[in-house]
Amino acid sequence: MTVDLSRAAAFLAGHGRVLDRRCLDLLLGRAGADAVLAAVDGYRNPDGGYGWGLEPDLRAPESQPAGALHAFEVFEDVAPVTTPRAVELCDWLDSVTLPDGGLPFALPVADATGCATFWAQADPSVSALQSTAFAAGVAHRVAAHDPAVAAHPWLARATAFCLDAIAAVEARPHAIELSFAIRFLDAAHDRHPEAATLLERLGRFVPDTGLAPVAGGSEGETMRALNFAPVPGTPAGALLRPGVIEAELDRLAERQRDDGGWEVDFASFSPAAALEWRGYATVQAVRTLHRAGRLAL
Repeated sequence: MTVDLSRAAAFLAGHGRVLDRRCLDLLLGRAGADAVLAAVDGYRNPDGGYGWGLEPDLRAPESQPAGALHAFEVFEDVAPVTTPRAVELCDWLDSVTLPDGGLPFALPVADATGCATFWAQADPSVSALQSTAFAAGVAHRVAAHDPAVAAHPWLARATAFCLDAIAAVEARPHAIELSFAIRFLDAAHDRHPEAATLLERLGRFVPDTGLAPVAGGSEGETMRALNFAPVPGTPAGALLRPGVIEAELDRLAERQRDDGGWEVDFASFSPAAALEWRGYATVQAVRTLHRAGRLAL
């Protein structure tokens, strides 16, 4: 397994967002948490939420649940450093949570230029397990080092919604929703005992190969083992056949392109998003390999 970190950095220098460049610098020990937090602040709105294309296929400025996902990812990356922005984001999420405790798939946008249709045409009055699980799942990972997030009432409301919604699942969910629900249960596993039972129950829909084709996606678009369990030894990893995660980590390392970056297998909705997703995927690949003990930085 050979990953060329200098080529990855060069790819981001030529094509990546400042945020992704700063995130790679943090991983490589070339920047501190302050630099990364300053970069993600560029996507923040006065209401405490995040928009402005932080989710590359949702380029509208309005704060969105998908923006919250990516902001929380940054707050996880800077651990053990904490930031008041994390609690402010929880406050914003609480303000847009629907009465049943869930988040809508997306909130309205005034200008849908460059936005995926599934974001721009979402019904803001209906709670979605996918959006609630992806925000709450990574918030639980932030909560592992940030007591203020762990104690926030929004996280309790969102967690209750997700647990109830997952308990009600009777048929195989869409592959993307399934992956986020599994990741949520994995993250909530230690703090919520019922998550273990639900993980086993929902896990019957996860192929033990870790390969779940995305209905309605691009040709070949697939949720893979690392979308369900990015490192060996987690509760979610037990859903997969032995050796699958290790093989997927090998595959991930081998998929660095000649230009130094990684690619995604789904369609983008603007030329900017296509490059931004590659930058995001490049940082994610380095981070995943490092967290799995495959890459010394």
